[in-house]
Amino acid sequence: MLKTKNLISYQGTLVEKLLEKIEYPWQALSLINQYILDFGSSLPRTEYKQVKDDIWIHHTARITESALLIGPLIIGPNNEIRHNAFIRGSVIVGDSCIVGNSTELKNCILISHVEAPHFNYIGDSILAPYSHLGAGSITSNIKADRKNIVLNYQNQKFETGLQKFGAIIGDHVEIGCNAVLNPGVIIGKNAIIYPLSMVRGVIGPEKIYKNQNEIVDLK
Repeated sequence: MLKTKNLISYQGTLVEKLLEKIEYPWQALSLINQYILDFGSSLPRTEYKQVKDDIWIHHTARITESALLIGPLIIGPNNEIRHNAFIRGSVIVGDSCIVGNSTELKNCILISHVEAPHFNYIGDSILAPYSHLGAGSITSNIKADRKNIVLNYQNQKFETGLQKFGAIIGDHVEIGCNAVLNPGVIIGKNAIIYPLSMVRGVIGPEKIYKNQNEIVDLK
């Protein structure tokens, strides 16, 4: 389940060339910055405007004047960047996404049809197509002790080598309002996270997460 191909649909997207070459999705987090700088210059000028040295925006993207954009950054087609959104570097907003009021993005990928519409923080994370964050839900990306993040899954330890790692959220995942995803969370496809949850570790696909002691199958 932890492998990129099992968590995320990325074929035909802006990040296909990045994700197709890595086994586990968190391996992409340290590559986002350079990928934008290399890939941005190859984007078609008939579709994208380079507004600064390291910011490329598709002509169909809708961006309010109050949004603050810091590169490196690619904003793809049909995205909506709303009032007071804060995008602060090393971010790819792929296709038909919503980045809403007071939402902050940092070193992350929103692949396509992702919604983060109200008071969300997304740092050092990847959100797969059709994932949705309820109001106030966040990805916490660094442990209190500042140690590197280690994943434990099926009696195996995966050393990520990352001090900062938020969440990998699979296709069609629903995150309830004011949920906190602790550092290094991975959520499988079609899972549902209850509002006000504190989530740790790996949540399998087709699951409903109510709390740490109550995770049930989606029926």
